[in-house]
Amino acid sequence: MASPTTPIRLNLKKDEKLEIDWEDGLKSVFSMTLLRTMCPCAQCKTVREGEAGAKKSLLRMLPGNWATQISATGAELIGNYAIRIDWSDDHGSGIYSFQYLRSLSPQTFDSPE
Repeated sequence: MASPTTPIRLNLKKDEKLEIDWEDGLKSVFSMTLLRTMCPCAQCKTVREGEAGAKKSLLRMLPGNWATQISATGAELIGNYAIRIDWSDDHGSGIYSFQYLRSLSPQTFDSPE
């Protein structure tokens, strides 16, 4: 049985998108902006979710508010389970597990089941 979180091909177009072909036949396409906004590192996750117990501001600053277009400057496979992406805003601490990427896949929500 094919694992839904096992990629068979990754294609990174640094200024555009990351394409992943999964073992079960699904093809996911992620924009660079989506991936950077959804960075799984602790710092970005805290910003997205807000500090626990902190007073909520009316102005919410999320990762993704950049002055210039975001792009990948490099990437590295982490074992057989993840990819780490270096970003044009000098961020590079987020490790995107394949399971996490599959959960973010816009195509997952489009497929009938």
